[in-house]
Amino acid sequence: MQLHARLEALIDEMLDGKILLDEAMTEFEKLYIQKALLRNKDHLSHTAATLGIHRNTLSKRVAAYKSQERIMHTKSERSR
Repeated sequence: MQLHARLEALIDEMLDGKILLDEAMTEFEKLYIQKALLRNKDHLSHTAATLGIHRNTLSKRVAAYKSQERIMHTKSERSR
């Protein structure tokens, strides 16, 4: 299946699930960066080059994702 067709199918699924555009874009970016980091063995400079962004931009985004994860983890701990 070609990339375009796979993306269309995923978008249909997300629209059916009432996923908002902002949420979809944020999650896509997060997963895209995570996969790129894995491929580059967590080397920020190599990953940033692979993604076509500055290393400082990547570093800030990774830090923001980690902060969000800590907040979500803390909220889930409190709800128990």
